[in-house]
Amino acid sequence: MFARDILKIIMEASMNKFPALRFAVAAGIFLSLHAVIVTISAMAGIPGMRPFAELLTQFYGPYGYSISGTGIIVGALLGFSEGFVHLGIFGLIYKWLPISR
Repeated sequence: MFARDILKIIMEASMNKFPALRFAVAAGIFLSLHAVIVTISAMAGIPGMRPFAELLTQFYGPYGYSISGTGIIVGALLGFSEGFVHLGIFGLIYKWLPISR
């Protein structure tokens, strides 16, 4: 009986129709736009945005990010890749969880 229960849980998990790839792409777009908006806002001098852009510089600086026009592009690419990978893994974990219906 125990093996049957495990098989049922595995089958329910595989039947989960959560669109993990779409979730990963949406997360990548979200973090990409976040990096772009923060960088443009810091360049425009909007109060309170500079510390967020400097935080991005700490994370993405070694990969070419800076608070500049080039930083907008680099931040968008790095934000997309980070969102796609990290939150895509989160989406896959969610997809594989056994969810009772």
